[in-house]
Amino acid sequence: MAEADVEVKGAFVDSLKRNFRDIRNDRAQNIAEEAEIKLRRNIEDIELSLREMRRNRENALDLSPANATSLKPAQDFDATAWATKEIDYVIKIHNLEIVLEGAKERYNYLFNKGE
Repeated sequence: MAEADVEVKGAFVDSLKRNFRDIRNDRAQNIAEEAEIKLRRNIEDIELSLREMRRNRENALDLSPANATSLKPAQDFDATAWATKEIDYVIKIHNLEIVLEGAKERYNYLFNKGE
């Protein structure tokens, strides 16, 4: 029975020998890594939404006609609708800026990122 004396080695055996502290540390690292990535991506999504919203608000100022000889847009301009949309952008941008600031503060706190 020479085979019975053979010591099995490898990742499987090493995994079986890990202690509770090692297992907990590995799990904690995996959870923390995933949570950090998800929160960072959410922050990036908020930043992207802010850029898009600001860009759209600036594009709303483009009231120039489709061609150089047309005066049609001036006749079709609805000042009330434009003003309402402008205020909506102000509110949405302001709210997103607040959310972004809070999310960044929380991210820095949770993941020890001193920015």
